[in-house]
Amino acid sequence: MKKIIITQSNYIPWKGYFDSINMADEFVLYDDMQYTRRDWRNRNQIKTKDGLKWLSIPVEVKGKYFQKINETKVSEPDWGEKHWNTILHNYSKAKYFNEYRKIFEELYLNSKEEFLSKINYNFIKAICDILDIRTEMKWSSEFNLLEEKTERLVDICKKEGATDYYSGPAAKAYMNEELFEKENIKVHYFDYSGYPEYTQLHGEFTHAVSILDLIFNEGPDSKKFMKSF
Repeated sequence: MKKIIITQSNYIPWKGYFDSINMADEFVLYDDMQYTRRDWRNRNQIKTKDGLKWLSIPVEVKGKYFQKINETKVSEPDWGEKHWNTILHNYSKAKYFNEYRKIFEELYLNSKEEFLSKINYNFIKAICDILDIRTEMKWSSEFNLLEEKTERLVDICKKEGATDYYSGPAAKAYMNEELFEKENIKVHYFDYSGYPEYTQLHGEFTHAVSILDLIFNEGPDSKKFMKSF
């Protein structure tokens, strides 16, 4: 039995994203897909004293041109300093902020990456290390991809010897499950409901924020508030 998840990279994703990685044996960053505006690829939310705030990496988008995620470049080199200052301002009083400060300060202030995918990967990898997630990670660019979307996913699963494919619940709307069934690959959809609340700063609790919020507030206990551990 081999479980695989194939999904686009997100910027400092929420806890559900990391639960999905931890539940799989292999995680493929699917960044050969078209970059989409106003999506999770280059932005996420944190909590502040003034409510939820978007942290968005400014990127170059060339009109209606088919631009892949892994072709997307950062447009402002000082984005990391701006994001770090916002995080510092809103999380410096969190219980475990200082324990992880050096890791994230390094990622934000010393990043020389010009491509969004590489930036996302660096954060995802660092957070996986913090959470002791040991799932093997690959890039979709390592595969010769087919044209049709579901066929691409099935082909990657076949090449990697996967018996089970995991996806987010939104994929039900477009997934052709019959193609998986023909190859004896079982399709599973994550259930993101039922997460327990944890200690949070800045008012009313919300689940829909970057996992940085959980890490800074709960530190080594973060895994207790996730579903896959």
